Amino acid sequence: MHVKKMAMMAILTTLLLIQEQALSFIPNVQFSTLLILLFASTFKLRDSLLMLFVYVVLDSLYMGALNPFYMVPMYLGWATLPVLYHTLIKKHENIYLMATLGLVGGFIYGVIFMPFAVLQTGVDPRIYLMADLPFQLIMATSNFITILWLYTPLKKIYGAMIPKEATQ
Repeated sequence: MHVKKMAMMAILTTLLLIQEQALSFIPNVQFSTLLILLFASTFKLRDSLLMLFVYVVLDSLYMGALNPFYMVPMYLGWATLPVLYHTLIKKHENIYLMATLGLVGGFIYGVIFMPFAVLQTGVDPRIYLMADLPFQLIMATSNFITILWLYTPLKKIYGAMIPKEATQ
């Protein structure tokens, strides 16, 4: 891996972590989905998954626990985005399709946490789902809106700032 590429991946992973912490006072509103799809559009799937792994570990360290009941579903939830991007969307680059992926991704992310939370806490899955549904709706809606409004302008800025050879 080239030094430029590693440096770019480190900077972008840091940006992902910082924006999440900066917006943590608003439950489930963040630019993570937007940024992950932006990174997936530039980097190979393997690189995107590596960035997400580092992000999840750093986030867990920052939050004070390396809890597998938190880390595993978090990684799986975020990893679905670049996987779906590289398998379904990459050829189309349709903003409405990407925004819909963000919408669905908000629910996928929440549902992936459910079995882990149920195992850890022993709460009834239906109660967990009912309690988490408003937060999934918030995340899904904010994902849809931020991708629809910000993906295209950020992609232009991002493309101008990041040299093509840094992502190869």
